[in-house]
Amino acid sequence: MDDTCFTIGMAGHIDHGKTTLTKALTNVDTDHLKEEKERKISIESGYAPFEIKNGCHVSIIDVPGHERFIRQMIAGVAGIDMAVLVIAADEGMMPQTKEHLEILGFLGIERCIVAVSKIDRVDDELLDMVTEDIKEGLAGTIFAEAPLVCVDGVSGKGIDTLKQTISSELEQVGGRDAHGSFRLPIDQVFTVRGQGTIVRGTIYEGVVKKDSQLTILPKGYKVKSRRIQVHHQDKDEARAGQRTAINLGRMDREKIQRGDVLVTSDHFLVTNTIDVSLQFVDDLISSVKQRVPVKVHVGTSEVMGKIVFFDRNEVWRASEPVLCQVRLDEDIVVRRGDRFILRRPTPVETLGGGWVIEPKGGKYRFGEATIEMLRQRKEGTPEMIVTEVLMNHKLLDRKQLIQYTSLDEPALIATLRKGKEKGLLLQIGNKYGLKTHAKMMKEEIKQLLENYHDAYPMRPGISKAEIVQSFSKQYPKAFIQYMIDMLVASGDIAKDKQFLALSGFSSHLPKEWKVQMEAIINQLQLDGLTVRKWNDYVKNTSLSKKGAAELGNYLIHTKQAYVLTDDLLIHHTAFALALSTLKTKTEDTFELKEAKDALNVSRKYLVPFLELLDQYRLTLRVNDKRKWVK
Repeated sequence: MDDTCFTIGMAGHIDHGKTTLTKALTNVDTDHLKEEKERKISIESGYAPFEIKNGCHVSIIDVPGHERFIRQMIAGVAGIDMAVLVIAADEGMMPQTKEHLEILGFLGIERCIVAVSKIDRVDDELLDMVTEDIKEGLAGTIFAEAPLVCVDGVSGKGIDTLKQTISSELEQVGGRDAHGSFRLPIDQVFTVRGQGTIVRGTIYEGVVKKDSQLTILPKGYKVKSRRIQVHHQDKDEARAGQRTAINLGRMDREKIQRGDVLVTSDHFLVTNTIDVSLQFVDDLISSVKQRVPVKVHVGTSEVMGKIVFFDRNEVWRASEPVLCQVRLDEDIVVRRGDRFILRRPTPVETLGGGWVIEPKGGKYRFGEATIEMLRQRKEGTPEMIVTEVLMNHKLLDRKQLIQYTSLDEPALIATLRKGKEKGLLLQIGNKYGLKTHAKMMKEEIKQLLENYHDAYPMRPGISKAEIVQSFSKQYPKAFIQYMIDMLVASGDIAKDKQFLALSGFSSHLPKEWKVQMEAIINQLQLDGLTVRKWNDYVKNTSLSKKGAAELGNYLIHTKQAYVLTDDLLIHHTAFALALSTLKTKTEDTFELKEAKDALNVSRKYLVPFLELLDQYRLTLRVNDKRKWVK
């Protein structure tokens, strides 16, 4: 267990001896505030290093027991790995003891030691009665099998046994993730003259090194770790599970508050809507109604919000966890799996607690479909979670996937590798998507082209930009472009300049208009260079204005006609004949008059025809003459 770091929370009712017991274990008085000394109660959580022989680095948090300081208590125990529940032998279990028990359970603390304190104040018979009452009170809770140690913090009786019990219980506790992205929820902010702003907290995950670039979320301030201390000892780094103080230098103290989170990466989401699995307490003072104001404690933050149910409008009793949503008044930083406590602001009571299913919830409809969706997200494996996120976001890079799934980087990399091996995921550059989306989009693009060809048979196809625009609300641009490239490469669709069409398709006259359109084309051909305005060819037909425009564009892009002016088209045979005649009747260079004599047409047709030759680089104009380009 060398280098493993743990934090132990000392919890219990006010005046049951937590601070005295902490001092007996660590030789540190955790009541450091003047008000705490005067009132003889803990107001803020106090911290002390605890030495054990197996090489672990352990901190003990002495959390406040008074009901008025419950938010400090929650902030203190939010980052602990194990609890010591202190119950005075001369009083037994009290209301605050029960509430602390519930909070520990909701926060997912699985290991607990019950320390029956102040045993020198009672005789053996009363001690036996109290311990039996405690066991009865713990029956049915997650701590029913917790080891029970009788101690006295003043005389030191039982302290060695408690130390040994703590050491053996920590053997069963898994260490925190020191390989994940660094995250430290801040619970204390203060300044030291000459050094600047200091923040304190328990590192949830990862490692922070001296002189690291850090970010304070949710505000986004950029800072630097000038100095790191663990229990007043300067360190080059601190790791998950350690109680740590970090000097941020000249950062303005007023810009930071309890509940802010210090991170080193951009793997964390800032959110104000969380989907949760919520377990209510057994004995609510009154029912919890739809959208009732609640106080949310998560990490070290305390934020007001409202609860949103999707399968009910009120809760009196709920033995099973309720899948619901909490919409917050302020931004917070959470990941999937983070634990939280829910309290009612008035009348003040703990409503329940649970864990975050989705750190960035959406707006859902009331009904069973939403509950089923939340249930699937709750029960999801890493593979299912990644799939669910990509179902919604289509294409994400690793950083975004870490943010949305709350998986740590090694777990995500392994999941992505397996997904690609199984043919479930595809990689586009540095981003990932679902093969199912690729299959769907392949058929959608082909269907779009088929419908387009039916609606516009005379067009060469649809432009790539139009396809991208058509799918832009459903898929990211990079995903659409990737799929187009894949379809072209596979031969499913053909690309001609900017136009895309189904393979085998060629533009053609629609059957219902073919006879009339062919008559128009034939007349255009007969008129040679001296054509009429395009609208004159269609005005005596049943062809619509749109149909006439479509026919004109069809003739142009199939090179059956050329644009002489904005409203004049000439047939390609007329163009070819005029070109051949002009070449035959002129020298290498010629003037406008020579061209007029050769073609015998008015300037109305001659000038735009010659400009058309210039446009196609068949001739080159030099002052008033033109030269044939060989």
